[in-house]
Amino acid sequence: MSDAPQPPQHQQRQPGREAAMQPRPEYLRPDYRACGKLAGKMALITGGDSGIGRAVAVAFALEGADVAIAYLEEHDDADETRRLVGAAGRRCVLLPGDLAEEVHCREVVARTVDALGRLDVVVNNAGEQHERAELQDIDTLQLERTFRTNVFAMFHIVRAALPHLGQGAAIVNSASVTAYVGHPSLMDYAASKGAIVAFTRSLANNLARRGIRVNAVAPGPIWTPLIPATFSAEHVAKFGASKPLGRAGQPSEVAPCYVFLASEDASYMTGQVLHPNGGEMVNG
Repeated sequence: MSDAPQPPQHQQRQPGREAAMQPRPEYLRPDYRACGKLAGKMALITGGDSGIGRAVAVAFALEGADVAIAYLEEHDDADETRRLVGAAGRRCVLLPGDLAEEVHCREVVARTVDALGRLDVVVNNAGEQHERAELQDIDTLQLERTFRTNVFAMFHIVRAALPHLGQGAAIVNSASVTAYVGHPSLMDYAASKGAIVAFTRSLANNLARRGIRVNAVAPGPIWTPLIPATFSAEHVAKFGASKPLGRAGQPSEVAPCYVFLASEDASYMTGQVLHPNGGEMVNG
């Protein structure tokens, strides 16, 4: 990882494209040593085409899991992730479409089980955010869209997946540091991430009796396509610099949290949130 700031850049639409970023995010640490923590597992990863999702998909594959990745329409990024998973010797199923639609969420789970044979791990990572300076600038359409993608999709995916998840299965949700410290220009996004924390804790309590663990990861400023697709070029150039470690994090630095929570190493953890955020102190 370089401590140098990323150069100014901006992408005009969401979802962002990883191939257009400079520098490209690091999806795998060069010193990562896999040891079969997820051998034989079948995993569904939403938002798995790029950023944190790609890093998780590659790490899962190196640890022995086959994966299905759901994404919107970033086909080139998804094809690259499939290539990387294949290079690790595992299968990768691509599932494009809009997770804000309940019917598509059900289809994603059904197609995952059809392709992989079963389902052991669900990673709810897909999300979107839109910067607005004032509360009055957030219209109802944006508010609903943010919650449909970030929260409703998670609910629908889990509901569809539960009949296929047995004892020992794991669900890992992507929250955010904004759920704990807020964000002045991402108010609806931060609210959706707060909902994810509450959903994770509640679902963990509900599913403990079935032997299904539910945890979350709350990343801080991570260099993913969502960043240049959200913020101005000037903001991007300073992204992450205010954190104690003085830089943005890489997806490769977050993915091991998902590996841990999905594996038996975390067998006594449920309802918890890990915080790879560059040193920002949070409560909870």
